[in-house]
Amino acid sequence: MCKSVFSCPVCGGALEYDDRTYRCTKNHCFDRAKSGYVNLLTSDRMHSKLPGDNKLMVRARRDFLNKGYYSGLAHKLCSLADKYCEKNFRIIDAGCGEGYYTEQIASALAEKDVSVGGIDISKNAVDFATKSGKNGVEYAAASVFHIPSEDNSADILLSVFSPLCTEEFKRVLKKDGFFFMVIPDRKHLWELKSIIYENPYENQVKDYSLDGFELVEAVDVPAEIIKLESHEDIANLFTMTPYYYNTKPEDRQKLDNIDTLETTIEFKILIYKNKGEN
Repeated sequence: MCKSVFSCPVCGGALEYDDRTYRCTKNHCFDRAKSGYVNLLTSDRMHSKLPGDNKLMVRARRDFLNKGYYSGLAHKLCSLADKYCEKNFRIIDAGCGEGYYTEQIASALAEKDVSVGGIDISKNAVDFATKSGKNGVEYAAASVFHIPSEDNSADILLSVFSPLCTEEFKRVLKKDGFFFMVIPDRKHLWELKSIIYENPYENQVKDYSLDGFELVEAVDVPAEIIKLESHEDIANLFTMTPYYYNTKPEDRQKLDNIDTLETTIEFKILIYKNKGEN
């Protein structure tokens, strides 16, 4: 049995795993899926039968990201993770999706013998992540609002375009542990939105302060123009954004006959330290 980065969602105890199951000392047992991820999302924390992103959205994001359009963000995130990470750190990616950033960080930090876990409420997402994973990352279906990790157990916690739950993040992080949050900046995807909406709006970048956290560094990932040269790539970009499900069908159709698009991408990486305050 191997020691897991995750804890039991029933009793909170440490988990160990083999090829088939995860198990805690109180004998709560969780089967691994064929692809290798474990479902630690208990029924009382599910608001639907299949919560989170569906296969369409996960596949669109995977196909888009694998073409390298956001590689600049990934490289900067890896560089910053390496800057703050020490040997044997434990890292949790809270809202890992299909594992694009999780895998790159695990690879970049491999020589530091880190332990990396990725959670997402979407079984579809962690199934994709596990199937394509190559860096020893553990994946689990779980909610960022109920992270299956013991108190004060993580050295770094990541949230890349994912829901924010500061109380839970503070619980999981060690005192002085680091929280990395990636958010879109004001002009992100401006040209795409200008096609879809009559009155496009800039992204709102809120105040950086978070209760219980000290802002250590705010990093602007330089804005760039990406050129999408197929309708498939344009459709994948739109499908992987929150706009897809919040846009009227007639507005979605404005992209139907567009085969090339140049649009701005712009991100911020905010790095916080957990003050360890209750």
